[in-house]
Order: sequence, then C-alpha cells, then structure tokens
Amino acid sequence: MEAGGEAAAAVAVPAEELRAPAAFVAPLQPEMAAAAVLPERLQRREAERQQGVERQRQKKEAQVVKEERSEFFVAAFAREREAVEALLAAGLLEEAAARLQGLQKLLTESVRFLAPYEVRQGQEAVARLQGDLAARRQQLQPKKKFAFRALKKEAAPGSEPRPAEPARPAAAAPAPGHGPAEGEPGGPPLCGFSGAEDEELELGPAELLQRDVVLSELRGCRVRLRGNANTLRVRDCRGCTVLCGPVSTSVLVDGCRDCLLVLACQQLRTHRTHDSRFYVQVTSRAVIEDCTKVSFAPYGWSYPGIERDFESSGLDRNRNNWNLVDDFDWLATDKPSPNWSLIPEQERISCWD
Repeated sequence: MEAGGEAAAAVAVPAEELRAPAAFVAPLQPEMAAAAVLPERLQRREAERQQGVERQRQKKEAQVVKEERSEFFVAAFAREREAVEALLAAGLLEEAAARLQGLQKLLTESVRFLAPYEVRQGQEAVARLQGDLAARRQQLQPKKKFAFRALKKEAAPGSEPRPAEPARPAAAAPAPGHGPAEGEPGGPPLCGFSGAEDEELELGPAELLQRDVVLSELRGCRVRLRGNANTLRVRDCRGCTVLCGPVSTSVLVDGCRDCLLVLACQQLRTHRTHDSRFYVQVTSRAVIEDCTKVSFAPYGWSYPGIERDFESSGLDRNRNNWNLVDDFDWLATDKPSPNWSLIPEQERISCWD
C-alpha cells in the first residue's frame, strides 16, 4: 500500500515542475531560427540557379532552331532562284512570274528569323529577277508588222494646215543623266506614265493585271492605278499623289520628293526619297535607305472591285506591318531612326476623292 501511494504521489507531480527552466530554453531559440532560415536561403539560391540554367538551355535551343531555319531558307531560296532563272532563259515567262511570286513569299515569311544582311541579299536578288522578267517580256513582245505608208498629200493652196492632236503622256525613255532605278530595266516602260506634268492619270484593271508598272519623272500629277499590278516602280517624281491597288510583289520608290503614296504590296523599298508620306499595306517590313522626313500610316484607299484585286494579288489583308520600318542608314538599336515617323491619327487622310 505504501509503495502504491508513493507511485501515486509521483504521478501527481504537476507538469509545470517537470519543465526546464526558461533560462535554459531561451538561448536555444535564435539558433533554431538560424538553422531554419539557412535551408530556405539555400533552397532559394538553388531554385534561382536552376532557372538560370533553364533560360540558357532555352536560349541555346532557340538559337539552334534559328540557325536551322536560316540554313533551310538559304537552300530553298537558292533552289527557287535557279528555277526562275532557268524559266526566264527558256522564255517561259508566266511560269517564271509564278515561281518568282513564290520566291517573294518565301522571303517575306522568313524575315522574322533572318539576319538583316540576309534579308537585304534576298531583296536584291528578287529585285534583279523582277528586272530580268520585265526585260524578257519587252524582248519577246511581238514586233509591229511592216506596212507601206501612204504618202502625205500636199495641202491645197489656200487651205489651212490641220492642227496636230495633243499627245497623251506615255511611257518614255529616261531623260539624259538619269539612269534606271534599282531593279528596273533600261528603255521605255511597258506600262505606266513618264514626263507628264499637272495631269490626272489613270490605269484600270485590264491594263494593270500582273503587269510591271513604271511611273517616272512626273510633276504635280495625280495617278490612280485601279487593279492588280505585278510590280510598281515610282522614280524621280515631284509633288505627286499616287493611289495604287494591290501589287502582287514589290514596290520601289526611288528619288522622289514631296509625294503622297498609297500602296499595298508584299515588299516596299524606298531610296533617296524625302518629305513624302506613305499610306501602306505591306506584309513584310518596309525598308528605307538614303531617305529623310518620310512618314507612314495604314493603307486606306478603296474603289469598286478592290477586294477582287486583293484576292488575285495573293496579299493577306489581315497582315499589315505599316509601322515596322527598317532604316539601313540607322544602325543604333537603343534609339529610333530620325529619318522616318508615324503620321498622327488626327492628321491622317480618310477621304481620297
């Protein structure tokens, strides 16, 4: 009984008396906190290290993919270019034009992963082939048949000479001292206007369909091109307004000043042009070189039948890089080029009639 009572007394000791004194517990708390914080720091540092490794891996994979795409483009572009050259040599111009349009599309779709020098080389190759195509078309154009002309009858005495009819501005050879623009064959253009001044000029769908159009040395003219041309060259024009329907491939503007140009195309290149405004629908990035005070806004012209012309041109109306411009004279990446700007929305033209 006494042993049982002692056991019961031992059990009845209050729990507070069994705890260690606070003086012994308190000094252990900071050490335990430090021990808990240290693994958290290590875990965080390890997580950051792994994230860095993953970023490097993704960057390396992206670079490999980009290089592979670039190699594929170079091989495919060279193969298509040789095919176009062979078709031109054989005189198969329609087939060459179709393959050339495919070559232009390949370049346009590859711009986002190509280096700037690769883009420029591709653009120059396409422009050269377009010039060769236009030259071959001119070369193979049927010549006029020879025919005897009736001799002019002398005017009867006392009669007044018949006044000559005024000639409409037509395609003419470039003036002395002005060579052909880049990608443009020498000689008179097959389709377009040259040398006109202060006139309203117009071409329709039947005249423009997949033709290579040239506008040169115009002064103060308003030109309407309603239809689907293959290429367009605007050279040495002053104070002109050019309203143009969809162009299947490229537009080159060279040596112009104080002009308003409304253009829809796959590729737009602008050289030696100043104080001019562009309203564009372009599927690749526009390129300027040796230009100052040129400004851009989205394409806004319309006319009956324009939807049909867009379909025949192959242009994607939902893709417009009107505000993406590459200036080959401005290499800085941290500052925008001072040579071009965007036209403020409140200053854009909405009515073209």
